[in-house]
Amino acid sequence: MNEELDLLNPPSTDFSMLDYDCAYIPGNFVRMHYKYVDKASKTFATAVIARGWRRFGKYYFHPICNGCDACKSLRIDVNSYHYTKSQKKAIKRNKETQIIVQKPTLTTAHIDLYNKYHAFKHQKDGWSHRNISQREYYENFVDGAHDFGKEVLYIIDGKLVGVDLIDILNDGISAIYFYYDPDYAHLSLGTFSLLYQIKLAKILELPWIYLGYWVEGCKAFAYKSKFQPEEILDGFPHVSEQPLWETWDKPTD
Repeated sequence: MNEELDLLNPPSTDFSMLDYDCAYIPGNFVRMHYKYVDKASKTFATAVIARGWRRFGKYYFHPICNGCDACKSLRIDVNSYHYTKSQKKAIKRNKETQIIVQKPTLTTAHIDLYNKYHAFKHQKDGWSHRNISQREYYENFVDGAHDFGKEVLYIIDGKLVGVDLIDILNDGISAIYFYYDPDYAHLSLGTFSLLYQIKLAKILELPWIYLGYWVEGCKAFAYKSKFQPEEILDGFPHVSEQPLWETWDKPTD
């Protein structure tokens, strides 16, 4: 029992950032609570992700915005999942795509692809953009992976066209971040990467895909409603409390 408590409460540095502009609700401000954990166990990561936290590198975090609780957590019910016609087509379009699952790595191809994707999103959707450095990429996506963080590489004709960062936890897969080559947008790699997560979770007999946050009316999150059935969590309960996930019947477009 003491060992389990130690795993759920590892040594950490806790802090909050100053408010900054919200990317999801115009006119609102964001404040994030962070927990920096140098040596996180899969047990700890599983517990906090199931309670609405997210992970980048060795930083675990969730919003504590003043006067706003719009961010809700979503997870896909793997065992009851049903594929739409468009999702089946995405799978067929990627029948020649090579997939590799491994520990997160840092190569020139990763950096070039990440920056190409974000330059594209800057032009298409107005995302703020500056090229990421090797150090930033390492701190965000390689460091802190321990034994549960993985990257899923998507390769076509020997070329890296997509990278999906995930955590494989005790009760599911946490989707951290995905980026792809916009020259291959016709393959619907974003959709395909989530469908592969579902396939991988079924193979590993894991019941959930943790999708991160949902904000009602936010265009950037609209795709998440297309992966049904799902559950939604309000708030960020402590590890000593049970998270109250509820069925979420968000209609798809």
